Amino acid sequence: MPPGGGGPMKDCEYSQISTHSSSPMESPHKKKKIAARRKWEVFPGRNKFFCNGRIMMARQTGVFYLTLILILVTSGLFFAFDCPYLAVNITPAIPVVGGVLFFFVMGTLLRTSFSDPGVLPRATPDEAADLEREIDIANGTSSGGYRPPPRTKEVIINGQTVKLKYCFTCKIFRPPRASHCSLCDNCVERFDHHCPWVGNCVGKRNYRFFYMFILSLSFLTVFIFAFVITHVILRSQQTGFLNALKDSPASVLEAVVCFFSVWSIVGLSGFHTYLISSNQTTNEDIKGSWSNKRGKENYNPYSYGNIITNCCAALCGPISPSLIDRRGYIQPDTPQPVAPPNGITMYGATHSQSNMCDQDQCIQSTKFVLQAAATPLLQSEPSLTSDELHLPGKPSLGTPCAGLTLGQPTPPSSMPNLSSEAALTDIMPLKEEHGGHQFLTPEEAPSPPRMLAAGSPIPHSRTVHVLGLASQDSLHEDSVRGLVKLSSV
Repeated sequence: MPPGGGGPMKDCEYSQISTHSSSPMESPHKKKKIAARRKWEVFPGRNKFFCNGRIMMARQTGVFYLTLILILVTSGLFFAFDCPYLAVNITPAIPVVGGVLFFFVMGTLLRTSFSDPGVLPRATPDEAADLEREIDIANGTSSGGYRPPPRTKEVIINGQTVKLKYCFTCKIFRPPRASHCSLCDNCVERFDHHCPWVGNCVGKRNYRFFYMFILSLSFLTVFIFAFVITHVILRSQQTGFLNALKDSPASVLEAVVCFFSVWSIVGLSGFHTYLISSNQTTNEDIKGSWSNKRGKENYNPYSYGNIITNCCAALCGPISPSLIDRRGYIQPDTPQPVAPPNGITMYGATHSQSNMCDQDQCIQSTKFVLQAAATPLLQSEPSLTSDELHLPGKPSLGTPCAGLTLGQPTPPSSMPNLSSEAALTDIMPLKEEHGGHQFLTPEEAPSPPRMLAAGSPIPHSRTVHVLGLASQDSLHEDSVRGLVKLSSV
């Protein structure tokens, strides 16, 4: 093909109208396929998740990392500088016992920090609306503008009246002993307290691991502190006190850390031992909710009346499953359409708005088809004379076709307001009149007009003539099918 040397020619672009889609909304905009997401990805509380939702922690984890560093550094120095001397001079059982305590402390710490403390799921919008309706009916008000100050319910547990408070954040009545954590923004079942040292709330599902952590940490701290002092004393008897400190400087650091931390850790362990023996929580003890004496009016309804039974219930009872199902999949909603380039969303917020959008889309699509049909197919091509494209027995391109009226699309029978009956009968014989024209094969198809040089004769004049008539027929048939499809929606 010779390189083009003629004048510039305009490119004609036509939008294809799909007549196979079930809805006019699906032809210009395909529906978006929403990938399945897990519940932890949209969890409303202030928590952090790791390992695809398997690990759940609070957002403020700085103090937790400090806890890890203190335990790891102190234990590491003890095993590196003190245990070799103690194993030779006293007994090899010292590093073994220290290792068991260390791994038990780390296991319970990570179990407490990485688990669900017993978070209660928030109410769905439908559940919250039903609950609001019940509250309004119970309080004798039907309007949503007025809300009584405290929303409470009363239940009786072991003869004691317990109030259930309404949580305005989670939209639920909290179960007995549950409370809302302001740091994690969750309601936690059997809420004890939020512990920054473990980086998580302490509740029903991880309280036993928290207690075992602080109890074992107390033993480990006392163990390291006692044997560090023993190590320094034995060395000082051999080489003197100052030389002993110079030979093992790490022992001084271990002794200082353990000395200042052992009091708070042992005191905390003792306090929670008292709470477990009386079957109370830290939250209940601080508020003074219950009395330890059974005969008083505000006795503790959760206590079994026996220290051993209370300890067994807190430490040996079954662990309840998680209620939030953080690794479960979210049920996908109705697929949303892809936003068009101008950023206008095709679907409205309600069903009525969606119907209005469907009607407007039909009208716009109808106008687009009419404009496309009224435009000549080869409006940007140069006009060709009849001498250049004359075929015997065939009308030339320069001669107007008697049975074809460009610019007047064939309307469907279901839309009589677009055209008159006479126009429809004039255009319908078009297929019979041009029935003798044959369609082209790929070998007979001509080159695009814009690729020909200016003034060069068109070798396939008969082919170009047949292509123009077939294309016009095809255009009108596609327009009619599109209009019929749009009008039937």
